[in-house]
Amino acid sequence: MRFSLRLNNDLGPDDLVLLARTAEDLGFDQLWVSNDLFLRSAPVLVAALAARTTTLGLGIAVMNPYSMNVVEVAMAAATLQELSGGRFSLGLGAGSEEFLGWAGLARPAPLGTTRQAVHVLRLLLGHEDVDPAGLPGWAAAKRPLGIPVGRAVPVYVGAMGPRMLHMAGECADGALPLLYPPEHFAVARRQVEDGIAAAGRSRAAFDLPACFWVSVAQDAAAGRAALANKLAYYGPSISPTLLAAAGLAPGDFLPAARLAQRGEDAAALVDDRMLSLGIAGAAQDVVDRCRGLVALGADHLSFGPPLGPDPVGAVRVLGTDVLPALRAIGAPA
Repeated sequence: MRFSLRLNNDLGPDDLVLLARTAEDLGFDQLWVSNDLFLRSAPVLVAALAARTTTLGLGIAVMNPYSMNVVEVAMAAATLQELSGGRFSLGLGAGSEEFLGWAGLARPAPLGTTRQAVHVLRLLLGHEDVDPAGLPGWAAAKRPLGIPVGRAVPVYVGAMGPRMLHMAGECADGALPLLYPPEHFAVARRQVEDGIAAAGRSRAAFDLPACFWVSVAQDAAAGRAALANKLAYYGPSISPTLLAAAGLAPGDFLPAARLAQRGEDAAALVDDRMLSLGIAGAAQDVVDRCRGLVALGADHLSFGPPLGPDPVGAVRVLGTDVLPALRAIGAPA
């Protein structure tokens, strides 16, 4: 089993460093930082983490090919690989149409644009299985970066929809499937593995974490409120297909989103159906639901925001009470 954390880039540098060092001490394998627009710069935050940790894998989940040129994304990724001593992984996605719209950015051809960006990034970041001749219009990609990459930077695709997950299986090194609810992992895995099979690639070489949102706290109400506010902020951008499976639609989140995106408390507008998209409760609640994911075949569990009303405290609970119980699943008696 592997375990990772995913954090939003709304955390301040000092809090993030403390959280990362705590996660490293408690045996987490990776920490991913989001790069949502109008918040802190993920490349800058991850650079700070690279200087303050020694073994923890670091990643950005996710950057996109619309708000930054793909060559600049490669430059940032290669530099972070150099700074971290080979511990960096890059997540790439099409980005939220709503959030890109805040910056006046259009999002044409998200699947094709993201696919080409994955190929270009893998070429520039040290992967030798990419043929530059298959990248029309990207002659510049044949020129190597002037940065010593060392170990090739793994490129993951952040996705929710079936076509994007299939594409990830075809050409990326891993996927970060956002699972609403967590049990959607079984469907997402099949979509990724269909892409892997179509491309004749090795499933063993592909990393597929089960990426879900969690909020753990001794005070169950506080844990639920923290998850509710996070779901309120991002709810309208969640895949309509995933929401429909839970009997929801993006519009159901709009009243709460208007409050959350202004920094106001929106928990009262998030009902139990919405909360079921993540995991909220005490440590045992998290263990019980994660057992189901392990039973579905997940071998990498990725705990996403908000983690809890006190993120550092939540990481301690996850590290001391949840991870040991999950590691024990299937262990010899």
